[in-house]
Amino acid sequence: MDRATWLAERRAATIAEYDAEAAEYEAHLYPVTLQAGFVERVALLCPPGGTVLDAPCGTGRYFAVLASTGRRVVGIDQSAGMLAEAARKGIAASLAVVGLQEMAFAADFDGSVTIDAMENVPPEDWPTVLANLRRAVRPGGPVYLTVEEVVDAIVERAFAELSAAGLPAVRGEVIEGDVAGYHFYPGRERVLGWLAAAGLDVLDEAYEAGPNGEWGYRHFLTRVPGA
Repeated sequence: MDRATWLAERRAATIAEYDAEAAEYEAHLYPVTLQAGFVERVALLCPPGGTVLDAPCGTGRYFAVLASTGRRVVGIDQSAGMLAEAARKGIAASLAVVGLQEMAFAADFDGSVTIDAMENVPPEDWPTVLANLRRAVRPGGPVYLTVEEVVDAIVERAFAELSAAGLPAVRGEVIEGDVAGYHFYPGRERVLGWLAAAGLDVLDEAYEAGPNGEWGYRHFLTRVPGA
């Protein structure tokens, strides 16, 4: 199997699993604490009454945080099932079925948040996704994203298993039965390189370990230059 076909299959599996789990998704959330604070910081860096893009928004978990600051929210997601749950909250100004790779916004938003999503983006698509997020936000606006990390042992074991199975995987890709289709863990240094190449200035960074110490979230609050 060639890599493009394999990645297309993995993306389809990801969408299908999120669609299937959408109704119960918020009943099984990871125990994290820093996301909401970063989302509020993004909102407060935007002008009063400004609009924040939540991409992908999932079930709209952070809509209320953004709305509580007086900012408008626009949500996109590649999962129609997740968007249906987000719509039930009745908060977003608009919602659309769009993937990170397909976004075509141009300076339409004052800021953006991308939470629990970049782990589903393969390395080939990281530059495209970051370019899309940068283009979507007006000059001077904040762009926040989380990047999931796991211990090296998990990455190495997955790469060995996928390679042994004859699959066109690269190091950092992990496929497990309880993971939605596909995860990619690039590591901090590679992410910083991609952010710099995309022209996004890092304003702040933080790390939060998961409860078992094998995984965690790295948070990057960045800014589109200008203004």
